[in-house]
Amino acid sequence: MPTVKLVVEYDGTGYAGWQRQPDQPTIQAAIEQAIHQVSHATVSIIGAGRTDSGVHALGQVASFRTDCDWPATSWMRALNAVLPNDIAVRAAAIMDDRFHAQHDARGKLYTYRILHRQPKPTLARAFVWHIYRPLDEEAMQEAAASLIGTQDFSSFEGSLTDNTNPICQLQRFAVLRQGEEIRIEAYADRFLKHMVRAMVGTVVEVGLGKRTPHSLTEVLKAKDRRAGGVTAPPHGLCLTRVDYD
Repeated sequence: MPTVKLVVEYDGTGYAGWQRQPDQPTIQAAIEQAIHQVSHATVSIIGAGRTDSGVHALGQVASFRTDCDWPATSWMRALNAVLPNDIAVRAAAIMDDRFHAQHDARGKLYTYRILHRQPKPTLARAFVWHIYRPLDEEAMQEAAASLIGTQDFSSFEGSLTDNTNPICQLQRFAVLRQGEEIRIEAYADRFLKHMVRAMVGTVVEVGLGKRTPHSLTEVLKAKDRRAGGVTAPPHGLCLTRVDYD
């Protein structure tokens, strides 16, 4: 059975996250329904990451196995013809039958957008966290840098998770100014539930003067979510890219 790899873009505003849930609209369910509509096959797709409710994606990766012997371009065209307007397949490929979108991923890049200005957002309101108070960007950059490395990120893990491995290799956590926006980029081999949003929220507290940059080292050592800061709103977060060997 061929394995189909999809690179998916979506606006997560109207969805209860990636993972299929009863009586809730999800990205996974919408794509599975589209696959059934075009091929009459019932499949279960695997996503590289389970984005939360309201989180967006430019480069989510999904895979599924199918009996249909279609070229990759046919899958992309057929699915885009029936998917909702807020979900699109950007690319498709036929992979080795051992390919697994989640287990084979070697790194993920998330981008968090903060609109830092006095006027409220209009066009971008579903994609940015609006902060109008002064932010110390140098302090935020210093705090972000202190989190880079291979370590226990339990202090930034959300509750209600069955994960037993809190160790992640955070290779990049950068605070970048682009005009009125502050963009925070996080790249790691894996992420815990709510980890990026918790790190962003904590770094923002540093920018607001509620914490010192050096305090994040103690937050990590605590291995307790209560030691960290607020969890940033989901709508500012986007899964930008998933890397494979």
